[in-house]
Amino acid sequence: MINNRIRQLLEFLQEEPSDAFSAYALGLEYLKMNNLPAAEAVLSDLLNRSPEYLAGYYQLGKVYEVLKNREKAIKVYDHGIQLAKAQQNGHTLAELQNARMNLLIDDE
Repeated sequence: MINNRIRQLLEFLQEEPSDAFSAYALGLEYLKMNNLPAAEAVLSDLLNRSPEYLAGYYQLGKVYEVLKNREKAIKVYDHGIQLAKAQQNGHTLAELQNARMNLLIDDE
């Protein structure tokens, strides 16, 4: 089932495939619907096309956590952490570091 928001975002992306914000928003919509395969596909594609889109790393890492793929989650968080440092984005850096740390604590 495709809701109106998803339909609208798909239309935006059809018109402008490189629109990183619309791709990110689409990934979040799929995540809200608990459609993890679609969220993973959209967010992975987003980061392949726009690797500087920092917010995508946190959300993709969360998808991998829910999918119980700890290794992929850590890899995504690590990549995002390096990018956040390079972009000097302290807020997102802290979010990514906390997500990574919580994943490791939960694993103990």
